[in-house]
Amino acid sequence: MVERVTATDEAVKLIRLLKEKHGPIMFHQSGGCCDGSSPMCYPEGDLLIGSQDIELGKIDGSSFYMNKKQYDYWKHTQIIIDVVDGRGGMFSLEGVEGKRFLSRSRAFTKEEREELMTQS
Repeated sequence: MVERVTATDEAVKLIRLLKEKHGPIMFHQSGGCCDGSSPMCYPEGDLLIGSQDIELGKIDGSSFYMNKKQYDYWKHTQIIIDVVDGRGGMFSLEGVEGKRFLSRSRAFTKEEREELMTQS
Protein backbone atom coordinates (compact mmCIF):
# COMPACT_ATOMS: atom_id res chain seq x y z
CA MET A 1 0.00 0.00 0.00
CA VAL A 2 1.31 3.44 -0.94
CA GLU A 3 1.73 5.81 1.96
CA ARG A 4 1.15 9.55 1.56
CA VAL A 5 3.41 10.31 4.52
CA THR A 6 6.34 8.37 5.93
CA ALA A 7 9.40 9.05 8.08
CA THR A 8 13.11 8.34 8.04
CA ASP A 9 14.61 6.01 10.64
CA GLU A 10 16.10 9.01 12.48
CA ALA A 11 12.71 10.73 12.60
CA VAL A 12 11.09 7.56 13.95
CA LYS A 13 13.71 7.40 16.72
CA LEU A 14 12.87 10.97 17.73
CA ILE A 15 9.13 10.28 17.51
CA ARG A 16 9.53 7.34 19.89
CA LEU A 17 11.55 9.46 22.33
CA LEU A 18 8.88 12.17 22.26
CA LYS A 19 6.13 9.60 22.85
CA GLU A 20 8.03 8.22 25.85
CA LYS A 21 8.26 11.73 27.33
CA HIS A 22 4.86 13.17 26.33
CA GLY A 23 2.55 10.26 25.57
CA PRO A 24 0.65 10.11 22.26
CA ILE A 25 1.64 12.82 19.78
CA MET A 26 0.33 14.23 16.52
CA PHE A 27 1.72 16.23 13.59
CA HIS A 28 0.31 19.12 11.58
CA GLN A 29 1.71 20.93 8.59
CA SER A 30 -0.38 23.92 7.53
CA GLY A 31 1.87 25.53 4.95
CA GLY A 32 1.62 28.96 6.52
CA CYS A 33 4.49 31.33 7.01
CA CYS A 34 7.26 30.93 9.57
CA ASP A 35 6.80 27.80 11.71
CA GLY A 36 3.69 26.76 9.78
CA SER A 37 5.79 25.66 6.81
CA SER A 38 7.44 22.95 8.93
CA PRO A 39 5.81 19.86 10.37
CA MET A 40 4.82 20.69 13.93
CA CYS A 41 4.62 18.05 16.65
CA TYR A 42 2.14 18.37 19.53
CA PRO A 43 0.79 16.19 22.31
CA GLU A 44 -2.21 14.44 20.79
CA GLY A 45 -5.27 16.67 21.10
CA ASP A 46 -3.37 19.87 21.92
CA LEU A 47 -4.07 21.27 18.46
CA LEU A 48 -7.67 21.42 17.36
CA ILE A 49 -8.08 19.88 13.94
CA GLY A 50 -10.38 21.90 11.71
CA SER A 51 -12.79 20.92 8.98
CA GLN A 52 -10.19 21.95 6.38
CA ASP A 53 -7.51 19.63 7.81
CA ILE A 54 -7.07 16.13 6.44
CA GLU A 55 -5.21 13.18 7.92
CA LEU A 56 -2.64 12.00 5.39
CA GLY A 57 -1.64 8.97 7.40
CA LYS A 58 0.27 7.91 10.47
CA ILE A 59 3.98 7.89 11.16
CA ASP A 60 4.94 5.38 13.83
CA GLY A 61 1.30 5.41 14.95
CA SER A 62 1.04 9.22 15.18
CA SER A 63 -1.47 11.03 12.99
CA PHE A 64 -0.15 13.51 10.42
CA TYR A 65 -2.52 16.27 9.30
CA MET A 66 -2.29 18.92 6.61
CA ASN A 67 -4.57 21.76 5.63
CA LYS A 68 -6.59 20.86 2.50
CA LYS A 69 -5.33 23.90 0.57
CA GLN A 70 -1.72 22.97 1.32
CA TYR A 71 -2.40 19.34 0.43
CA ASP A 72 -3.55 20.43 -3.03
CA TYR A 73 0.05 21.51 -3.68
CA TRP A 74 1.60 18.34 -2.21
CA LYS A 75 -0.87 15.65 -3.39
CA HIS A 76 1.40 14.41 -6.17
CA THR A 77 4.22 13.72 -3.69
CA GLN A 78 4.99 11.41 -0.84
CA ILE A 79 5.91 13.47 2.22
CA ILE A 80 8.94 12.13 4.05
CA ILE A 81 9.42 13.43 7.58
CA ASP A 82 13.09 13.73 8.47
CA VAL A 83 14.94 15.24 11.41
CA VAL A 84 17.94 17.58 11.47
CA ASP A 85 19.93 19.34 14.19
CA GLY A 86 18.61 22.75 15.17
CA ARG A 87 15.66 24.38 16.81
CA GLY A 88 12.17 23.54 15.61
CA GLY A 89 9.12 25.70 15.89
CA MET A 90 8.69 27.22 19.31
CA PHE A 91 5.55 25.18 19.99
CA SER A 92 6.80 21.93 18.46
CA LEU A 93 7.82 19.24 20.97
CA GLU A 94 11.15 18.35 19.40
CA GLY A 95 12.68 21.81 19.91
CA VAL A 96 13.95 21.07 23.42
CA GLU A 97 15.79 18.04 22.04
CA GLY A 98 17.97 20.28 19.84
CA LYS A 99 16.32 18.78 16.75
CA ARG A 100 13.67 19.84 14.28
CA PHE A 101 11.44 17.91 11.97
CA LEU A 102 11.73 18.65 8.27
CA SER A 103 9.47 17.69 5.37
CA ARG A 104 11.06 16.25 2.27
CA SER A 105 9.15 14.87 -0.66
CA ARG A 106 9.36 12.79 -3.79
CA ALA A 107 6.94 12.59 -6.69
CA PHE A 108 4.77 9.50 -6.83
CA THR A 109 5.38 7.17 -9.73
CA LYS A 110 2.61 6.59 -12.26
CA GLU A 111 1.89 3.21 -10.66
CA GLU A 112 1.70 4.74 -7.17
CA ARG A 113 -0.68 7.45 -8.39
CA GLU A 114 -2.93 4.79 -9.88
CA GLU A 115 -2.88 2.80 -6.63
CA LEU A 116 -3.71 5.92 -4.61
CA MET A 117 -6.70 6.57 -6.86
CA THR A 118 -8.08 3.11 -6.02
CA GLN A 119 -7.46 3.65 -2.26
CA SER A 120 -9.59 6.81 -2.15
